[in-house]
Amino acid sequence: MNTSGKTILIIDDDETIREYLHCILENEGFTVLEAENGTSGIEMITKNIVDIIISDLIMPEKEGIETIREIKNFRPECRIIAMSGAANRDNYLLITKALGADAIIKKPFSREVVLEAISTISTASG
Repeated sequence: MNTSGKTILIIDDDETIREYLHCILENEGFTVLEAENGTSGIEMITKNIVDIIISDLIMPEKEGIETIREIKNFRPECRIIAMSGAANRDNYLLITKALGADAIIKKPFSREVVLEAISTISTASG
């Protein structure tokens, strides 16, 4: 996977998830940014060039579905991976896919699942 120059923003209120993803992605050569909710995630993409966003769906301040919709309106070129561990996550993830998420992953997830999702959307975007 060609990671050169690619920046990924992780948006999740769970610090452990952010740290886990950060470690995986940094080891693969990505530049990694983090935000603890949708509001700070939106702020991060206004100040940084971000290629891929991995966003949780259930968060305080601004939940993931609203965040993804705003990102797609503001930066339609951003590739988005939605993730959720909620009990009804299948419904949330399908809605998110319909609103513009490029891939979806269910928590808990493995390193391989995350990298496969990134590879798939990176290939699709050229």
